[in-house]
Amino acid sequence: MTIPVAPHPALALAPEVAEALAAARPVVALESTIISHGMPYPRNVEMAREVEQIVRDGGATPATIAVLDGVARIGLSADELELLATHEDVAKVSLRDLPHVMATRRHGATTVASTMRLAALAGIRVFVTGGLGGVHRGAEDSMDVSADLTELSQTDVAVVSAGVKSILDIGRTLEVLETLGVPVVTFGADEFPSFYSRSSGFTSPMRSDTVEELAEMMRVKWDLGLRGGIAVTNPVPAEDEMTPAQISALIDQAVAECGERGITGKDITPFLLGRIVELSDGASLETNIALVRSNARLGAALAAAYTAAARGGSRTA
Repeated sequence: MTIPVAPHPALALAPEVAEALAAARPVVALESTIISHGMPYPRNVEMAREVEQIVRDGGATPATIAVLDGVARIGLSADELELLATHEDVAKVSLRDLPHVMATRRHGATTVASTMRLAALAGIRVFVTGGLGGVHRGAEDSMDVSADLTELSQTDVAVVSAGVKSILDIGRTLEVLETLGVPVVTFGADEFPSFYSRSSGFTSPMRSDTVEELAEMMRVKWDLGLRGGIAVTNPVPAEDEMTPAQISALIDQAVAECGERGITGKDITPFLLGRIVELSDGASLETNIALVRSNARLGAALAAAYTAAARGGSRTA
């Protein structure tokens, strides 16, 4: 029987999450940037509530993570989800921003990198998101590389996503992940997915067809003392995808407009995703919601399988 890890004292755990962790039951972390900066209201809060219910239906406890009034919260109430979805001053919080937002008692929506770190501090090993950050197009000049990649190399959390966001340089992102020693495994497919699409033109480094195998990968990796996460990529359901032909021209136009407007840094991704929604007449938003639902189902199953694997192995989690 595994012994649950005591959460970090700086964290505020929702009662439902604290109870699940104390009993060593499966918990799934969820990010909050997708609520505050990724989708328009009211679809953002509707999506957040629906995804939490999908996780519950899958036998796990959802833990949406955010910073509210400077406190890192692991698990949010319905009112707190509504606040994140509607408040006009919610910072986008990556790792570098976390100390400042907490010290100044602000509201903050956590990115993949900061959600990973806070989830790990809470003792949560599975995290569901939409898409991973990565190497931006033109990064050979801008040096714009997401903190998601370095966080994956050092924080022990399995991240379930629909692949690297299509707006990024997927090939270079995969190269960086390989250099950092991050296992990248695609669930049920040989080709690496590209967020809106099931295909990317790149073969996935690894394939797995069962959540039990994925869970065993997690257990073995961390039992061996190999620090860092696992990038579990889950292709968007075929009936919901936008093909590369459909999305590529929209991305190119949005990227060009981004450059023309001088948008840089952490503002790039929210601008591009929002502009693509406009250019696609909302089709990309529907695909985004569909892939998050699918990832939540896989994440709940993976959390349950990892809990079972951890009980049978030597790792404490």
